[in-house]
Amino acid sequence: MEFVNAQPQPEETVMDYSMLGGAHAQRGRKLFLTGLALLTAALLYLAYKSNVSDTSHLFLGLIMFALAAVPSLLWARSGGSRFPVFETILILTANAYAMPVLNEREQLANYSPDVITRASLTVILYQLSAIITYLSVRGLPGRSRFWRESLITSQTEKMIVYGLFTSTLYIWISTFTTWVPRELESILRAIFYGVGILCTFVSTQRWGRGELTQTEKTVLLCTLGPQLIFMSVGLILIGAISLIGIAFLGFLSGGKRIPWLVMGATFAIFAVLHTGKTQMRLKYWDQQLPTPTMSQLPAYFSEWVEYGLVPTSGGKTASQKMLERTSLMHILCLIVDFTPARQDYLYGQTYAHVLPQLIPRLFWPEKPRSHIATYELSIYYGLQDEEATNTTTIAFGLVTEAYANFGMAGALILGAFWGFWLKKLQIWSTFSPMFSFAGLLMVLLTAWAFSAELTMAAWVSSLQQAIVVVLGVPLIIRSLFGL
Repeated sequence: MEFVNAQPQPEETVMDYSMLGGAHAQRGRKLFLTGLALLTAALLYLAYKSNVSDTSHLFLGLIMFALAAVPSLLWARSGGSRFPVFETILILTANAYAMPVLNEREQLANYSPDVITRASLTVILYQLSAIITYLSVRGLPGRSRFWRESLITSQTEKMIVYGLFTSTLYIWISTFTTWVPRELESILRAIFYGVGILCTFVSTQRWGRGELTQTEKTVLLCTLGPQLIFMSVGLILIGAISLIGIAFLGFLSGGKRIPWLVMGATFAIFAVLHTGKTQMRLKYWDQQLPTPTMSQLPAYFSEWVEYGLVPTSGGKTASQKMLERTSLMHILCLIVDFTPARQDYLYGQTYAHVLPQLIPRLFWPEKPRSHIATYELSIYYGLQDEEATNTTTIAFGLVTEAYANFGMAGALILGAFWGFWLKKLQIWSTFSPMFSFAGLLMVLLTAWAFSAELTMAAWVSSLQQAIVVVLGVPLIIRSLFGL
């Protein structure tokens, strides 16, 4: 990463905060070469094994897949900042958009080749716009207190792993008891979810850098494991998947090493659970069975795994079924097919909900729901009526929303938006302590990079709630304890 006229920094500051140069650069180069070899192998494998009847779709799919990986490869080669927000947002487009085209999934069977081609070109335009803008942006690291002043001491930062006890305890209480008053549930959930994200990312990044003691590693594993189990009891896996994704990203950004064994085992477990989830919901949701108690968890998850190991429809593997769940290409094809042939562009209508979401509900009790833009899209394209939106939320994604508003130009603008602002934030936070306002903001942005299925209003609304909580906790700690 280059900085125009950047002032030299002490070596300790560069190593601890920016992670540019030295051992980080060496490990980054190794990670880059590993990633490049994997990308090459993946492209060759996909080209050989892909079941695509239209050759042009094969090339478009491979281009999308390659462009999704480019920012991550450049991140590794440069030594990598601590906060790979932009890289995460782009790499998720590989499975959300490229893989459905390369596998010619059932979800795309109802769309003509022209629609799939136009949808693929929309994604490629989005990727190219984001990458070119990102590479073009220059700047200087931030110098104000917002960017440079830590809200807590370095000794307190080392204790952050123990904060996982609090988030684990809250998840247990909210899952297995009725102790939390309903009127406080959303507030407390936001607080402890923010604390959990922060503690997980910081701790796993310290583990990647080799700074965790054996005791701290034990604390991390003995709190993170139960959290993942408790979060999955309700048969909704997105929370657990996001948390484990944050953990892997923290370790990778800190150590520039891929934990292959743990990552492979985790993917296999979630793939099985994803496959068995439908049967479990049919049994426990439809029959309105109570949440299992702690003593019933072994039998509950054993039953879930048994369902997950049953062969899936169409001979699909568990991993294929899991990957299909994260696909957004089919909904993009639907919008491309409808717009503007049958439905006119929305010309920014859904984006008009973004700024109102920043107003606290305390001052506006009748503020629209955070998913209001999603519901508008669903109703506008005839996917749901207003009543159905009360029980079901359709995942559109930011690229689809951009196309619905402005067509391919919307995808170009969205890509430029991410490329410009995320590069600026990465540069400004180069020397930011983890527990400065800037560092905490970047941790949250890294976590929210996984929320590819949201519309912009919902994305901003949920991020704002987390920012208020996560930036407020260190201030409270310092005010009460002077740390």
